[in-house]
Amino acid sequence: MRPPKLASLTAHVTELEMTAPPKQSLPMPVNIQTAILRVSDIPLNYYRFLYLRVGKRWHWADRIRMSDEKLAALLADKRTSVTVLYVNGAPAGFFELHQADDNVVELTHFGLMEHALGLGLGKWFLLQTLFAAWTLNPSKVTVTTNNLDHPRALQLYQQFGFSPVATREATIEPLTDEELLAFAKNL
Repeated sequence: MRPPKLASLTAHVTELEMTAPPKQSLPMPVNIQTAILRVSDIPLNYYRFLYLRVGKRWHWADRIRMSDEKLAALLADKRTSVTVLYVNGAPAGFFELHQADDNVVELTHFGLMEHALGLGLGKWFLLQTLFAAWTLNPSKVTVTTNNLDHPRALQLYQQFGFSPVATREATIEPLTDEELLAFAKNL
């Protein structure tokens, strides 16, 4: 017997943009060894591992469901970059940027894994992410979040200089147990 399909979720989506680099500076967290490394040719399984570990509780599903061919093409695109945060030697989060054109850089994914929450890394890592985005010299940086994301995500983006520019409703289809099992078997 097949388990029932998970109910769809309705998300209130907010699109934001910032038109100037952040002016804040934050000290590096103390008593934690951190490294932030851009991955130039990320293996698909490692990318999906990061994506799932960061995004599962926020109902990220698109990249898990994407075919290997489509995901490989997206990640191989020179306009896309993936950067991983390591804490005490282990992966702890990542961000993904996509340079849509010369004027716009989109922060497509950002987040920390559960074991990295509560260590005082969130604001510092977001600031490092924004500094990386602005090194591409865009006229604006964009990000999209929703009410299923971290409860303080929208507030944090605004704190760092993003302004809401649009809202909409979206339907989210959570990952099923079968999808998670299939993903685990492919590791």
